[in-house]
Amino acid sequence: MKLSPIAPGSVPDLADAEARVSGSGPTEDAMRKHLAKLGARMDELQNALYAESRHAVLVVLQARDGAGKDSTIRRVFGRLNPMGCTVTSFKAPTPVELGHDFLWRVHHAVPARGTIGIFNRSHYEDVLVVRVHRLVTEEIWRPRYEQINQFERMLTLNGVSILKFFLHISKEEQLERLRERLEDPAKYWKFNPGDLGEREKWDEYTRAYQDMLSLTSTPDAPWFVVPADTKLPRDVLVAQVVVEALERLDPRFPAPPAGLEEFRRRLA
Repeated sequence: MKLSPIAPGSVPDLADAEARVSGSGPTEDAMRKHLAKLGARMDELQNALYAESRHAVLVVLQARDGAGKDSTIRRVFGRLNPMGCTVTSFKAPTPVELGHDFLWRVHHAVPARGTIGIFNRSHYEDVLVVRVHRLVTEEIWRPRYEQINQFERMLTLNGVSILKFFLHISKEEQLERLRERLEDPAKYWKFNPGDLGEREKWDEYTRAYQDMLSLTSTPDAPWFVVPADTKLPRDVLVAQVVVEALERLDPRFPAPPAGLEEFRRRLA
């Protein structure tokens, strides 16, 4: 199993069949072991990233309701040192945020050098929700694709590596997960009646997601479509991309301090 980034300008197929991993793959036990190895490697690389403090990594998660953004964060990034990892969830903008440009609140949350930042939803809500619900006119949301590309290009030029994942869930699987929230008392809090209204706009969201993926997947900040109907393969695929990106950065622990032997002698 391996993900490839969306080629700039190409329109991904978001049919329900694409939400499942096709073909025969590794066993569940093999995937669990592989995910554990990826987690250990990510932890090792994060420690060096934090110590070196030269680069940052921004992970963007977008998805329909129920696709598993929260559980992906927990299972893929749960081993990381909280000192070097931040998670930001973007809700409806506040009056203060609405008084600024749509990227203002996002720029405040970009991870600092040496850290991994995870966006649970993101600036892409401003070409999704506002479009589907007609909160602003097309004259406003249409130029945002290029504004986002320029913003992300600026971040990459300043040492931020950007990885964007669309967790793709089928309509049938989403229905099952929404039902589970009404059957399990531990999940009641996750149920939002508004999710039912969003589900009714499935096709409109599909078109909005396709435009988002097509127009904002760039060599600097690529989008990956992750089949999310099955949780374990989803987690493995995301972890693989993140580990490969960290390995390309090749973070190194800093050189020892000057006078190392003298310090050792004094502490002997």
